Amino acid sequence: MSSSLRRLTVAAALVLVTVGCAPAPESTPKAQPQDAACAPGALPTLATGTLTIGTDQPVYPPWYVDDDPTSGKGFESAVAYAIAGELGYAKDKVKWARVPFNAAIQPGPKTYDLNLTEFSITEDRKAAVDFSAPYYDVKQAVVTLGTSSVAGAKSIADLKNARIGAQVGTTSYDAVTQQIAPTSQPAVFNTNDDAKLALTNGQVDAIVVDLPTAFYITSAELTGGKIIGQLPAGAGTPEQFGAVLDKGSALTSCVSGAVDRLRAAGTLKSLETEWLASAETAPELR
Repeated sequence: MSSSLRRLTVAAALVLVTVGCAPAPESTPKAQPQDAACAPGALPTLATGTLTIGTDQPVYPPWYVDDDPTSGKGFESAVAYAIAGELGYAKDKVKWARVPFNAAIQPGPKTYDLNLTEFSITEDRKAAVDFSAPYYDVKQAVVTLGTSSVAGAKSIADLKNARIGAQVGTTSYDAVTQQIAPTSQPAVFNTNDDAKLALTNGQVDAIVVDLPTAFYITSAELTGGKIIGQLPAGAGTPEQFGAVLDKGSALTSCVSGAVDRLRAAGTLKSLETEWLASAETAPELR
């Protein structure tokens, strides 16, 4: 070996020793290193260095607690901060924007980078907005009061003559019209609060909401509330919630990647267990 080659070999060995002995960097939330476009400094967020997350107002348990999305309490609040962490945004770098449900999925500029408000992924909505990879599979449920004329219903056929309502623009309303198809026109409400009030006042016999919400409102909000049952899942892909982003957003693939990593790591399942465990079972209506 020549003296020059020997010197190069020794120098290379020293470099390897130095790198191998270097202290590990502190653990911080970050995007996957192989995707430089998803690094915090590279993401074209509305506000530089800040991730703006949208949600409705009001929002309800078990998705959010005490109408406070900033707390990290509730399934979607927790998922939102988990996504932010995967993208490299600490909690103090997350800002929240309140946007009405229907306005959030209309075409046009958004006041948020991504929005988590129990938005089911549908082909119609994809024409106006982007969706992330799904973070939750959901079913719809029929809720009534124990004193209602349909409290004893055991099948979808038993609900055909019922007065049924749901929040406007939701897949809950679609489930009423498509799966139950009552003989009378379904009632439409601006919020689930309005729907619950109508049920309590006897304006409708039953309402349809997603299953976790059904478990919450029957246990904590409606006196004598009862889940008649869950509606069967349709053929093919189950109904799924995804984060909403602006159409063609440069963040969509990065957010989807974050959701996929959270699923692979078991984080989404852990958060479901923590916040949605009570919503596991209800009789299925046929």
